[in-house]
Amino acid sequence: MQDKATGTERRIFLKTAAAATAAAALPIAASHAKSLAGSSAAAPVDAVATALQLRKGDITPLEALDAAIARVQALPKLNAVVIRDYDQARAKAKTDSGLSREARARATEHAPLWGMPFLLKDLGVSMAGTVTSNGCAFFKDAVAERDSTLVQRYKAAGLNIFGKTAAPEFGMTTTTESRLYGVTPNPWNTKHTTGGSSGGSAAVVAAGILPVAHASDGGGSIRIPAAHCGLFGLKPSRGRVPAGPDALDGAVGLSVHHVISRSVRDSALLLDLTAGPEAGSRVRPPSNAQGSYLQALTRPERKLRIAIWRKNYFGVPVHADCLAAVDKAAKLCEAMGHVLEEKMPELPVAEIFGGMGPGMSAGLLNAIENREKQLGRAVREDEMEPLDWAMLQVAKKASALELYRARAGFDKAGQLLDAFLSQYDLILTPTTAVPAQLLGVLRLDLPYESYAAEAMKSSAFTSLFNISGHPAMSVPLHWTAEQIPVGSHFVAPFGGEARLLSLAAQLEQAMPWAHRFPDLSALKA
Repeated sequence: MQDKATGTERRIFLKTAAAATAAAALPIAASHAKSLAGSSAAAPVDAVATALQLRKGDITPLEALDAAIARVQALPKLNAVVIRDYDQARAKAKTDSGLSREARARATEHAPLWGMPFLLKDLGVSMAGTVTSNGCAFFKDAVAERDSTLVQRYKAAGLNIFGKTAAPEFGMTTTTESRLYGVTPNPWNTKHTTGGSSGGSAAVVAAGILPVAHASDGGGSIRIPAAHCGLFGLKPSRGRVPAGPDALDGAVGLSVHHVISRSVRDSALLLDLTAGPEAGSRVRPPSNAQGSYLQALTRPERKLRIAIWRKNYFGVPVHADCLAAVDKAAKLCEAMGHVLEEKMPELPVAEIFGGMGPGMSAGLLNAIENREKQLGRAVREDEMEPLDWAMLQVAKKASALELYRARAGFDKAGQLLDAFLSQYDLILTPTTAVPAQLLGVLRLDLPYESYAAEAMKSSAFTSLFNISGHPAMSVPLHWTAEQIPVGSHFVAPFGGEARLLSLAAQLEQAMPWAHRFPDLSALKA
């Protein structure tokens, strides 16, 4: 790592490196390796299993990278990998593939995912010498001068980053559609959205291009795409994963980084390898008492008391399939011995939720003004999506008091939900109020009223926990009659990622999902 690690961080990192080989013995669903029709490139089982093959020398880093690129090329209509950093990834893979057995052993000793191909979301992270466009034409040539702290940690873990996945402009909607890159359709049904804003990453994993990909979440942007694409998505606690060095608190604390994955153990391993403060961090969630999130998968929690929310604080009607997903999760939890009770706390909705707009728009204004300084000119209206342009104009007129009250509302949510979670171990809700919506209804060039109504159907449950900073996850336990995935959403006390991962591992074994792949025939040339 380029940023200085504390002694505790280093011990955890080394412990995780040693544990990664043992993690290959952790169970996942029956083998889900499957070939894309018309392609000889087989989809990876999961990152843990693939990394073990790489360490053993069964496959080389170059073979793994070329196979991943072949899977991208086999599905041109997926439109999920929008920035392709293939040359530098191939150069690294060729160098690593030429190592002797002894050199490979040394290289992999402290890099559990050595040689594993990986993709970043095209939003909010930087890799030196490559473009992060944020889905915006104003940033289409924005080459980074240095790595984000998170990217440093990904590289230290051995990941070989070969591109960026599609996201809507600045992540400001719950679909993955933009004027700059076009549409990324849902692999399960190409008429429907992948969700957003990490829809490109979800599409990559759902289609079997990679088993895990980077994602971020400012209002549900990990959990919504995971729910719509039949995958596992964990949003960590505020401050758990570094967001710097340029901004240590994404969107005034709303946004956090992690991954979308097929298996629970991949998410646990990536959290082990990336969690921890960076220089300047002041928001630090409680430490994981078990030391490793991977270890949490093998240590089932005691009997849990779980509060069920079937309604949301906006009165958005909940679709029958989304309620069915909650019922399925609840029955599985009861079968495991957990106790469930329907209970919601009273919350001052206007005070808490009123700060999301100022928080998100402040981050947008900061990013635009920094880019204007770099280019020496102002952004033009035709270089942004209409709704984002309108938000930018509002942000320019906002007062310090509005931003102060926004953060105070976030703190109020944290206080009230901490009190509620002192009585319950977890909360269970639908991930979204409706299954994956049709493409076109969530674009950022629509009238605000129609866009906002549709966006609320996606984020009515998830956004509260970006405001409060609590960790939350979406688990894929239900599919509609049309075979569209629907997620079940769990929330834990602040710092409670291990509890979520432990339960997720139990649910994964009780009702496996990793073997389920969509029919990809509509996504080929």
